[in-house]
Amino acid sequence: MRAQEAAFRFSLLVCGHVEDAEDVMQDALLKTYRHVGRIREPEAFRTWLYRTVRNACLMKRRRRVGEPAHFESTDAGDEREEGRAAAVDVADRAPGPDELALNSWLGERLRTALGSLPARYRVIVVLREMEGLSTREVATVTGISEANVKTRLHRARVLLKERLEGV
Repeated sequence: MRAQEAAFRFSLLVCGHVEDAEDVMQDALLKTYRHVGRIREPEAFRTWLYRTVRNACLMKRRRRVGEPAHFESTDAGDEREEGRAAAVDVADRAPGPDELALNSWLGERLRTALGSLPARYRVIVVLREMEGLSTREVATVTGISEANVKTRLHRARVLLKERLEGV
């Protein structure tokens, strides 16, 4: 189940459309299931799955006429968050309406800024910052050198900062 959630989350951020993300996730998981015996090292599974999802997203995007300017929000993600919220300890401080509104606004700005990045930068940011892959793992998934991953990550962060500041 964790692999499915990770594949969907990553495919949604890379593909930009819920329908495409669902298709890509299913295709990637089927391919993973069929070829899991080829993976020699168990720790390589995660990078192999992300690479499969990334390639499927890129192929799907190439078939589209135009790249989306922003990401669509999903209700599925909200349902997952609500499920997690139910398990929160009662002693935790629940955010007030003003904090919820601010978090929602900031989240939307971040999604919009991330969606406006070129795909080569967006993939790096999602894998490194959101999925928690190491630089080496990101290099393996994307097929570029570690130095290039670091360069693209830096450029992506600069672009995100500019977009979030409204420059």
